[in-house]
Parts: sequence; C-alpha cells; structure tokens
Amino acid sequence: MIGRTLGHYRVLAKLGEGGMGVVYRAHDERLDRDVALKVLPAESLHDPTARARLVREARMAARLNHPHICTVYEVGEMDGQVYIAMELVQGRPLDAVLTGPLPAADALRYGIQIAGALAHAHARGVVHRDLKSANVVITPDGLAKVLDFGLAKPLTSETAAATATLTRQTLTEVGSVAGTLAYMAPEQLRGQPADARSDIWALGVVLYEMASGRRPFRGATAFALSAAILHEPVPPLPAVVPAALAATVERCLMKEPGQRYRQAAEVQAALEAGEAGTAAERAAIRAGARAVKLAVLPFANLSGDPEQEYLSDGLTQEMISQLGRLHPASLGVIARASVMRYKKTEAPPDQIARELGVDYLLEGSTHREGARVYITADLIEVQGQSVLWSDSFERESSGIMGVQRDVARNVARALALALLPAEQAQLATGRPINAEAYDLYLKGSQLWIRLTKPDVDAAEQYFQLALAKQPDYAAAHTGLALVWVSRQQMGFAPPSEAAPNAKAAAAKAIELDGGLAEAHFVQAAIKTFTDWDFAEAEADWRRALELNPNLAEARTFYSHYLAIMKRPGESSEAVERALVLDPFNPLLRAMYGMQRFLVGRYDDALAAFEPLPEGFRDAGLWYAHSMLGHDTEAAAALRAFLRSMGDGALEEAFERGWQEGGYRLGVKRAAAALATSKTAMFALTDLAIMLAEAGETAPALDCLERAFDGRDPNMPYLGLWPFFRCLHGEPRYQALYRRLGLPE
Repeated sequence: MIGRTLGHYRVLAKLGEGGMGVVYRAHDERLDRDVALKVLPAESLHDPTARARLVREARMAARLNHPHICTVYEVGEMDGQVYIAMELVQGRPLDAVLTGPLPAADALRYGIQIAGALAHAHARGVVHRDLKSANVVITPDGLAKVLDFGLAKPLTSETAAATATLTRQTLTEVGSVAGTLAYMAPEQLRGQPADARSDIWALGVVLYEMASGRRPFRGATAFALSAAILHEPVPPLPAVVPAALAATVERCLMKEPGQRYRQAAEVQAALEAGEAGTAAERAAIRAGARAVKLAVLPFANLSGDPEQEYLSDGLTQEMISQLGRLHPASLGVIARASVMRYKKTEAPPDQIARELGVDYLLEGSTHREGARVYITADLIEVQGQSVLWSDSFERESSGIMGVQRDVARNVARALALALLPAEQAQLATGRPINAEAYDLYLKGSQLWIRLTKPDVDAAEQYFQLALAKQPDYAAAHTGLALVWVSRQQMGFAPPSEAAPNAKAAAAKAIELDGGLAEAHFVQAAIKTFTDWDFAEAEADWRRALELNPNLAEARTFYSHYLAIMKRPGESSEAVERALVLDPFNPLLRAMYGMQRFLVGRYDDALAAFEPLPEGFRDAGLWYAHSMLGHDTEAAAALRAFLRSMGDGALEEAFERGWQEGGYRLGVKRAAAALATSKTAMFALTDLAIMLAEAGETAPALDCLERAFDGRDPNMPYLGLWPFFRCLHGEPRYQALYRRLGLPE
C-alpha cells in the first residue's frame, strides 16, 4: 500500500494493524494535510461482511464531532479497496503512557475528556463497545482523543446473538483480542447486548488503570480473566487516590449494569466535581485556608420557666439546619445530637471546641415575655478567644424565623463566606408561617427525637395542631413523616401501618416545599428499607444531601444504602463524613459500627461498638465477636441482647445450652425459645440469624420468608449478613434475593 494513491490520498507509512483493519499515514493532496487512512486487511479485501463493517464504522463515526473524538473526513472506494479517511492524531496511546499510576489531576482530566467523548456519542445513538487505553491517544497538548469506533453500533439495533458471537471470538482468539477482553463488561461476557452502560464499565477500567497503573482484573488465561470480571470484587485503589475518583471508579465497575451510572454524562459530572474538589483543596492549601467547622451550642433558656425549653432547644435545632445548608463547601456544622450534650455544661469553650473539632462556636440565649421573643447570639473564634460578631433581637413571635435568617446572614459575613446567589436568596425571605403553627411545630420537633412512645405520640399531636393552624406547613408534614418513621424504627407500629403514613406525609411535604432535605431523607429511607425500590431511592438520597450536606443522619443511612448496593468505598466515605458532623451521636456511632461490619471489617466494627452505651452495642458486639470466633465474648453480648427483648426465658435457654455444649448449642436453644416466645420484642431477621448460626437451615429460611412477607426493614441487608452464607446455595434463599431486587 505504501506509495499507492487511494482517491486523493497518497499512502506514506503504516501506523498499525488490528483485527478490523490496517491504518496508514497518508497525505491529502487536495487539502495538503496528513490524515490517517484505514483500509481492510488483505485477507478481508473481498469479504462483503468486512466491507459492510468498515462502511458501518464510517457512518457511525461520521455522526460524531467532538474535540476528544477522532474526526472522520470521508469514506471512499478505489480499485475494490474501501477506505476511511480520518484525523491523524499525533501523540502516544494511553496504554503506552501508563508506565505507572498517573497523578490524580491527570487521571481526572483525561477521564473527564473521555467521558465527554462517550457522552457525545451516546447522545447521538452510538455506543463504542471497544473502549480501552490502547484506543485513547494523549496528544502533545495533553488532550485525550478516543479512536476506533470499529465496533460502534446504534444503541437500539444490535442483537444479542451478534454480541454472543463477539464474546465467543474474544474468549478463543486470545492473541488478537486479549486486551479487549480485559475491558469487557460482565453482561458482554454473558452474551447479552452491549449498551451505553457497557461503555461506562470500560471507562471504569481505564480510570482504574490511570489511578493505579494496572487493570482491576487479571488472569493467566482468557477463562481466568473472564471469571475474575464476572465474579471477583474490584480491588481497592491506593489510599492516595482522591475519594471522589475512587467512588466514581467503583460505581462504573458495578457488576450489575443497573447499578452503574446511567449515562456517560453522569460520569463526566462526577469527575468534574472531583476535579473541582481537589483543585479547591490545593488552592486552600496554597492560600493557607481551609473549610471551617462550627458548632451551635444549645441556646440558654433565660426565662426560668422549664416550659420554655422547647423554644431554646428548637431555636438551636433550627439554627443548625439553617447554617448546615448555607454553604457546605466552606462550612461544616456539627449536628444536634453531639451539641446537646453541652446543654447547661460548665465546660469552657476551648474544651468544647477541642472535643468537637471545630473552629467556631455560636452560642446564645432566648426567652419569651408575652407575645415578644428576646434572642441574643455570639459567634466566637475559639483559637483567639474573640467574639467575631454579637447581636440581640427583640421581635414578635411571628418574626422569630426572620431572626434565624439574620443570624445566619451575619455568621456568613463574619466568617467571610462567599455565598452563591441561591444561598443569598435562601437568607432573603422565607415562606410565610403562622406564628402559632411554628410554635406548635417547635414543640413537636423537640419531642419526637426522644424516641419514647409517649413523646412520639405527643409529637404527632403537636404537628397535627400545627397543620390545623396552617395546612400547607411543609415542615409540619415532615415532622409527621419522622413520627411514623420513628414508630417503625422503635417497633411502636408495624411497617404495614407506619410506612404508608410516613410516605404520604413526606410526599406532601415535598409537594409543598421541594427544598426540605429531611423530607427527601424520609422518602429515601422508606424506598430503601420498606418499599425496597432501590433504583428510585438513589435520587432522594442524593437530593437530601444536595439540599443539606451537613445532615449527618441522612448521610449515615445513605452509607447503609450504598453498602446494600455493593458500593463499599462510597459507603465508607459517607459514614466517615457523618461521624465528623455528629461525633457523639450513639445511634450514628452504632450505625458506623454496623457499616464496618457489613463491609467485612469486623475488627473495626468491634472497636466502634465497645465504647457505646448499653442498648446501642449489644447486637453489634454479638455479631462482631461471633464472626471473629470469640465464643466467650459473643456469648456475653448475646446474653445482653436477649435480655433486652423482655423475656427472661430466652437468656435461661441460652445458658442451658451453653453449659451443655458451648456457644452453638446455646444459640440453638435460645432460638428455639425465641421462636415460641409470647412476650419478646424482636425482628424476624434476628431470629433468622440465630437459626442460621445454629445450623437450622430450613427454619432460618422459613423465618426469612416471613420477614419478607412482613416487609421487615432489615431484609435489604440480606446479601450482606455473613451469617447467611450457609444459605447462599439454597434455591429458597436465591429466590428471596431475586424478589428483593438486590444487586447481583
């Protein structure tokens, strides 16, 4: 071919060869430029299928015009030879650049560019199907260019049979396509059609390569490599890889297509957010600045009237919420549970700040006289022991929400936060709220969080009274939703009663005010733990945390959702951030311990549960000690857990078994007693765990099926409980798993 002329292209040199064609450098004598010319290999010259494939490639690629995609100029034919003329991309293939891990900034930049190229193609109905580092060129200007849409196809036309043929070829023709195999998604290996999510898997492999310097899955043979892709978890990336990049890679490489990003544009957005975050961190380091953390200390009730505690506590909670969603990129706000321990404390400010890990404290006081409310507020910089801002307010009760906005605005000004327009608008004017309704709402909001049945019942009454005063009060509807979630969580009402009421209240709150993070949190929790609608839940989890990234409880529950979705890296990142925001909340610390347990970090789980107060630790200690083989310690924790169920016969049954035959027999005896108890309060999944530990396979499966029928909120954890590994081969277990719709 060298020296030959095809059309107005004179062939100069051979650049490369693959299964789909040979590529030459050629000179366009009409426009006086060098191009890449792709032709069929000699053995395929007269093959009509090969000719049609080359023309199809040209047609697919001609739809695309993007700075990070190699441009196709034209397709032609001369003397029986079909050719494609395309942009000659100067540079080095990415696989040649990857002699080791790339700097995070480079990996993010190239990843954004490649994702942008795929997003452009997908939007025009084209899926690549053969994305790999060898098909990406890094130009001398530092740009990534995606090449070779030789396997590209319309998103709606390819049949499964054609993909299955490709899969068989891939598994057998190791010498020619072993590189492609390493980038193929599990569904392709199973002979299913490739779609945009298959490209996203391949992009995940390329991102993993750039971040670590190696591919995520390896095998000595094509069969071993395929088995690794289909069944092995993704090895963790090095600790130096930014969390945002690692989380993006993890989601791209989900085995189940439905758990990946739906569109390449979403990957691009996630990488751009990660790039912005690392750039901001670098800029802050260079400037000697960083995001600040603040704690709102419990406002003091100066009235001398205990009946006014709800007002001071309510104002504390409302200021935390107001500031928490104000400017989360620059301001972290400690959650309520961790600051309320300092109510009426004698601890000095520097000690409080040290224990909470904050730079600033907002403290104040309130009291009411008739229809007027008096509020003071002081913003203290702890290190310099200086008051940055201080003010006092006297308002009618109806103006208390305006005071909250004034305080937040002044705090932002004192901390030199550059507020975005949306954040400025948030502090401008609020929705009009009836003063009596607001007062009733504050009373209810301070009761439900105590989680006792009388308090939760009283909270519902206050929220209903608030709605009688103002039916469109979205926060009161959110309060009702939280009341019903609390009843379900504490066992005061079955899921069949609690979930529909919570769902209706949350939906009404969102209808009235879509900006309430707590309402989206409730809706996400119901979809996850009661409806088991995992795909729909994701949007609500994300929306809740977009509206208030400092909502620690939502972030903690979201971490469990991510664990259930088999995204352990994202799960760990979420729960660790939550602990920073609410370090002394025993419920969140217990959920942190459980997250560690669910991702297989049993020693970490044990360390998290041990310092917790009784009632938050017993089940977790039992689980962790049991998995670590600590029979004596597991027995002690199980005794305490059985004791908490309210039936003394359970602990006695365990003790008899323990004395007769050790831990396993004790568990078996306790499970038998629990299954027939008339007074014990327990979840069916707890009984199923005990039965599985005792080797009672059929009764354990019976129990799980009953838990499924009763919408037990613990059922989404089915695939994570290590106790049920002995059941994984059972058809009944597998059927339950499929009915739950959990990730493969």
